[in-house]
Amino acid sequence: MSSTSIVQTPLPSNEAVQSYAPESPERASIQAYLDKQASERLDIPLLIGGQEIRTGQTRQTTMPHDHGHVLADVHQAGNAEVTKAIAAAQEAHGPWNRMDFEDRAAIFLRAADLLAGPWRDRVNGATMACQSKTVHQAEIDSACELIDFFRFNVTYARQVLAIQPQSNKGMWNRLDYRGLEGHVVAITPFNFTSIAGNLPTAPALMGCTVLWKPAHTASFSGWAIMELLREAGLPDGVINFVPGPSSQVGKVSLDHPNLGGLHFTGSTGTFQSIWRQIGSKIQTYTNYPRLVGETGGKDFILAHPSADPAAVATAITRGGYEYQGQKCSAASRIFLPESLAEGIIDEVTANLASIKMGDPRDFSNYVCAVIDSGAFNDHKTAIEEAKAGSQYSIVAGGEYDDSKGYFIQPTLVRSDSPTSRLMVDELFGPIVTFHVYKDADFASMFEVIDNATPYALTGAIFARDRQAVVDATHGLRFAAGNFYINDKPTGAVVGQQPFGGSRGSGTNDKAGSILNLVRWTTPRSIKETFVPATDWSYPFLGE
Repeated sequence: MSSTSIVQTPLPSNEAVQSYAPESPERASIQAYLDKQASERLDIPLLIGGQEIRTGQTRQTTMPHDHGHVLADVHQAGNAEVTKAIAAAQEAHGPWNRMDFEDRAAIFLRAADLLAGPWRDRVNGATMACQSKTVHQAEIDSACELIDFFRFNVTYARQVLAIQPQSNKGMWNRLDYRGLEGHVVAITPFNFTSIAGNLPTAPALMGCTVLWKPAHTASFSGWAIMELLREAGLPDGVINFVPGPSSQVGKVSLDHPNLGGLHFTGSTGTFQSIWRQIGSKIQTYTNYPRLVGETGGKDFILAHPSADPAAVATAITRGGYEYQGQKCSAASRIFLPESLAEGIIDEVTANLASIKMGDPRDFSNYVCAVIDSGAFNDHKTAIEEAKAGSQYSIVAGGEYDDSKGYFIQPTLVRSDSPTSRLMVDELFGPIVTFHVYKDADFASMFEVIDNATPYALTGAIFARDRQAVVDATHGLRFAAGNFYINDKPTGAVVGQQPFGGSRGSGTNDKAGSILNLVRWTTPRSIKETFVPATDWSYPFLGE
């Protein structure tokens, strides 16, 4: 139904994080759901144009902390299914693009309230099971952040629509915000359920239709989100769920002439490969595709000699090891002044000694398993390198075990060089490397941090001396897209710290902000003249 009013959308506020403390009702509720979930094995289909498709070609998804436990058999898309999904997106495009904004917005506002209420346990439980997140990490991710994405994106989208041009006397100028003309491909990561939910829905809110390729290791929680969106009233074909190998889903969907855009979160190498793929076919596309990507990071903490040692130690413990360091924003390279280093490292070591590791269903565990065997082997290699290398010494941790789950002990490594491999390469695991510098060399650390890696995602400065904060803020201006002062470099909140980085960390289009949503619309300028000219000549032509 066409709108006859200029509507105000509900004012968003950040979803409150539930505590899951002992004896709390939310703790009892999620534990009951996890017990129920443990007895189930899902059969996850593709969803194309509203139709569930089972190809018979399946791939198992398992618990990282108990890799013998199969959560689901996930049907895999091939070329034919991807082609069908593109056709479904094209068919849905016209009606979805013409739907009034408030009707599109209502779907995602309803999804937010469903997730805040009856769907909270299901989505949190799925994230705990298939991505090995503690209940707290699942709550801040798959519940609170995704709810915030849904609600704040509606407000930001309305702000986009309100950006209108000036009109002079006798005319009316306006902008018509259209969704991108072709399909958008959303390629989502394993580590954040909220990102997996935001990447397809942000373009959809702006009128785009989408093919969603989830990471296989997060297809279990991805399917929960897909079913949530169906329950919220999302029309068929607007978002098409197409798990499958990149060689087929990615190639077919990205090579198609009607590609409108790519919304990506993943590794830097994969994004660069996709960029090259699209660039090599640029002449074949109907439009220039919009490419939006958030990729890797080698995120830093720089402590000044005036820093509070307890605050630095807490930031390393939380920022480096929460969710096993599998955050693109995780603190993984630390620069400590000689005068404070011993005390800080002693405190971090004591913290790590008290941390428990294991199954997320045991709420006393702080660290769980890394995502799969590939990640486990990468981290094992890094630990063995630290044990063998003369420039390294392992201060804490250094053990690993994949007999039941993919467990890497939280590991703290000292590096004599600030540019060693472990100080430069993204490891994406619970391995934090630190370098000790002479107090007088504080300012020289800016250039090392800025130039040693190709990334520029997150970073933090700890100092009580305000001049040191000022110097670091300016000296590291381009080293991080999200910069923190006296706080860990993780935990960006929608509506508070728009997230994204540049250089090798992505296009810095700031997920969860108006800047991201602008990328998913192609504006049309409309000029209406109320009394049009009827004489072709101009006054200057007169005698």
